[in-house]
Amino acid sequence: MPHTLAKPSHSELIVKKSRFIGCVQPVADRVAAHKVVADLWAAHPTATHVCWALMAGGHSAAVDDGEPSGTAGRPMLDVLRHQDLERVLATVVRYYGGVNLGAGGLVRAYTDAVAQALLQAEKIAIVKKQTLKCAVPYPLEGRVRRELEAAGATLGNVHHGEGVELEFVLPVHAAPALVARLNDAGSGQLAWIDATQASPPD
Repeated sequence: MPHTLAKPSHSELIVKKSRFIGCVQPVADRVAAHKVVADLWAAHPTATHVCWALMAGGHSAAVDDGEPSGTAGRPMLDVLRHQDLERVLATVVRYYGGVNLGAGGLVRAYTDAVAQALLQAEKIAIVKKQTLKCAVPYPLEGRVRRELEAAGATLGNVHHGEGVELEFVLPVHAAPALVARLNDAGSGQLAWIDATQASPPD
C-alpha cells in the first residue's frame, strides 16, 4: 500500500566539505514541487545545486540541477520508489566544498540525504476512496444508514423525493462487501444510481 508523509522531515550531511541539506515532504503535484524548489533557492541563494525528485503518479520528476546526469535526481527518486511513497517531494540543497566527489560519491550523498530524512518521517497510508450512490424506499433508510456507519463510510448528499437517494464515500477495498450487504438488505428494493458505481474501478 502506498504511503505519503504527515509533514516535512530533514537531514544534513557533510561529505568531503560539501554540505547536503535534505528534506522530504508531502506535495500534491509538480506545480507544488516547483514552488518548494523556488522557495529553497530564495532561502539558499548561494547554494551550488538544489536537486529534487517527486513521486506523484504522472507528475513524477527527477532533476539533477547541474550535477552530472543521473547522480542526483534519479537516485533520490529511487529511494522514494523503493519505500512505496506517493505524493512526496525529496529535495537536497548542496553547498560545494571544493572537493569533487565523483559520480559514485554523488549518488551515495544524495541517496543518503534522502534516506536519512525519511528515517525521521511519519508515514501515512494512502487509502483509495470510492463514491457510491443508491436509492431506497423510506422504510429502508435507517437500515442503510446503519450499514454505512458500520462500514466506516462517509455519508454525503441525501435527497428525499419519492424515495431516498444517498451518496457516500468509503475505501475501495471495503466497497464490495458493503454493496453485497446493502443488496441483501434491500431485498430487490435498492437501486444503484449508476450501476458501474456498484463495482470498484479497475
